[in-house]
Amino acid sequence: MAELVKLTIDGRTIESEKGTLLIEAARQNGIEIPAFCYYEGLTLQAACRMCLVEVEKTPKLQVGCTLPVAEGMVVHTDSPVVRQSRKGMVEFLLTNHPLDCPVCDKGGECELQDMAFRYGVGESRFLERKVHTDEKQWSPVVFFDAPRCILCYRCVRICDEGIGVKALGVANRGVVAEIVPNHHDHLECDECGACIDICPVGALTSGIYRYQTRPWEMEHVGTICTHCSDGCRTTLGVRNGKIMRGNNRDRSGINGEFLCVKGRYGFDFIEHPERLQSPMMRVGDSFEPISWAAAAEEISRRFKAVKERGGKFGIIGSNHTTNEENYFLAKFARQGLGTNNIDHHRTGDLATFFDALSGRNDALATTADLYSASAVLIVGNDLSQQHPFLAYQARANVRHHQAHIYTVTSGPVREDNYSVGSAANVEDLRDKLKSEKDLVIVFGDSVQGDALRKLVAFGDSLGIPVKYVCLVDYSNSRGAFDMGVVPRDGGMSIDQMLAAPDLDVLWVVGANPLKRGSLSAENAFVVVQDLFLTETARRADIVLPAASAYEKSGTVTNVCGEVQKLKQALKVMGAKTDLEIFGLIAKEMKLNLGIWLPDKVFEEIRKNVRGYNVPLPVVATGGAAPTLPLNGHVAALPGVIQSAGDTLFTSGSLSKYSKILNAVMEAPGGLYEGSKER
Repeated sequence: MAELVKLTIDGRTIESEKGTLLIEAARQNGIEIPAFCYYEGLTLQAACRMCLVEVEKTPKLQVGCTLPVAEGMVVHTDSPVVRQSRKGMVEFLLTNHPLDCPVCDKGGECELQDMAFRYGVGESRFLERKVHTDEKQWSPVVFFDAPRCILCYRCVRICDEGIGVKALGVANRGVVAEIVPNHHDHLECDECGACIDICPVGALTSGIYRYQTRPWEMEHVGTICTHCSDGCRTTLGVRNGKIMRGNNRDRSGINGEFLCVKGRYGFDFIEHPERLQSPMMRVGDSFEPISWAAAAEEISRRFKAVKERGGKFGIIGSNHTTNEENYFLAKFARQGLGTNNIDHHRTGDLATFFDALSGRNDALATTADLYSASAVLIVGNDLSQQHPFLAYQARANVRHHQAHIYTVTSGPVREDNYSVGSAANVEDLRDKLKSEKDLVIVFGDSVQGDALRKLVAFGDSLGIPVKYVCLVDYSNSRGAFDMGVVPRDGGMSIDQMLAAPDLDVLWVVGANPLKRGSLSAENAFVVVQDLFLTETARRADIVLPAASAYEKSGTVTNVCGEVQKLKQALKVMGAKTDLEIFGLIAKEMKLNLGIWLPDKVFEEIRKNVRGYNVPLPVVATGGAAPTLPLNGHVAALPGVIQSAGDTLFTSGSLSKYSKILNAVMEAPGGLYEGSKER
């Protein structure tokens, strides 16, 4: 048990763990010590001197961000001498700082502005002309205004320590010291924007958000990023039905403040001019708009005719749709249409994974485990490119807990830069891994079938607690599998459906299988629900405009099996959620599949899907509720399992229609280039 010490802060006697920094001990007890350079989780800088405090029996003011608490310490954080010191520091910081708050993007969220109001710096003793340099654009998403910079070095540290890129540094000294990018006049980095959000002033601003609106003019909606499967929470700032920005400054999700470029900027696809806004029916070689009622009626008529004559259905679901939509679609297929021909693009061998674990409840790692484990083994995946939040957790674990990282990959990855062991196969690491206290094994699609069973057996043979993460690509790949969007009991896989010459109906929901394949059944009736007129949609007989994840409510399950809640941020004209579309068609077919409201469907999921009886308050309040693995034997499934090989800047069709993701010079990037110098 940690040793506790007693100290007094502003007349209050508190207890804190020995070695805790004074600034943290105060914050944990509701006492604020202001600071600009200090930031939780980053190395200590002690540059701004705003956190100076008075400690009895010491000859001068002390820096609260580097001072550990001690037994009997008596601290004053708001005495007259402390207030005068902070007032002087704010006055000094404003020496060259431009007084452009009315136009600065940080207005209303600026920490320097807050301190100026708090300590009443109404005038300055510095009469010299302010040193001014022109604003610079470092990338499409990052602008830098040097006169506003207070040299807190937060941006340098978050890029180096948090993201692991080292794209920012400091040039010159004294009054002309300045933050500079790694390539002279521009950035070559992950373009994640973490430097912008961590900046306490308006020195770094967003190319997407700048000069657009003010924070108090927006509605802030917390939802889950729609791109990869890590399940990061993003807070969307919405004004007049338009998303203005994304961040997670309130640290409300499993990711804290972390977001990659897709989570922070990759939302602009929703307003792409090619978004579908009306149902369309094929007439000859082109499409004509029709009403929703006419579309539902025609689909119902064709579906019923095929069902009555015992025809063959094929249904391809999505790994971007919600748990509720996936569950309802699987129910529609099996109960409504009487078919097991249902599948989705599977990017990880979850069936073999759960079967190999035999329902053990303690073998699934959460995202938090990658931060707390003594060791992490990465097998067959470029984690920083394909799962940036999991990679961020591992890096933070190394910094804060001195965790050991091991890699077994087909090429160089960023994790090699701080790994303690790299090998061609896991057996070469056996002796090192056996000496670890515990281990998390993270593996990609290259490990499947017998290789996956051997990997689990290898972990079990180490004699230490081992947890596993089977990596999958997209925002609800795990949920699509758990909800039954897979070809069980003799059903056909995607490839088998496309190859079947006697297929009567192909119903595609939020997927684009014809991008890389072709449909053998020339006379099949094809229905597609999607956001855009994809290659598959162009082959359809009826196309239905679907809502994106940012335009619907429901739940999704991330790569580690943690259930989180989507919250609708806005509504796009003409589009309906996939759940509404299923409901319309079911109603037209007079099928009794239950109420198609997200909350009602989730109640059914909690009753019928193993591991999903999660606590509702946790999910409803924005938390992440871990599920349990499937219990007992899990049958092998037909079909190909293959990752799409997405990078930080690609995510299926969504990235194709994102202007920002395509605008940065690093896009689209490549896998296994992570250890090269930028």
